[in-house]
Amino acid sequence: MKILIGTDEASPVVEHVVTWLQQHGHQAELLPVALWPQAARQVAQAVAGGQADEGILFCWTGTGVSIAANKVPGIRAALCGDAETARGARLWNNANVLCLSLRTTTAALASEILQSWFDTHYVPNANDDACLAELE
Repeated sequence: MKILIGTDEASPVVEHVVTWLQQHGHQAELLPVALWPQAARQVAQAVAGGQADEGILFCWTGTGVSIAANKVPGIRAALCGDAETARGARLWNNANVLCLSLRTTTAALASEILQSWFDTHYVPNANDDACLAELE
């Protein structure tokens, strides 16, 4: 899977995520550091346009990149601070961009979140399909 990663700050956790993705068979592309709205827009547009399968974004809290990415039609960016939230974002929201906090995400926590994110897939169903249709 091609995963595009954007961040507004170089960080050991970002490098850890890139390495984790590569070790788990993903094609991970880390974009140059940019202002968080620019990083989010670039990743979100690539995912929405089909140039990347999914995206991962970082900023200090993760909130800014989540807000910015969700402005792009077709993007369902989820700020996930733990593995269970990542699982729910995939299972019920069909999230396609994972947003993480540079401030609170350790390498160990990032690994748990990534494992849950990639182990969980959206299962179409009437209720969640109707909710997602409301976003279009």
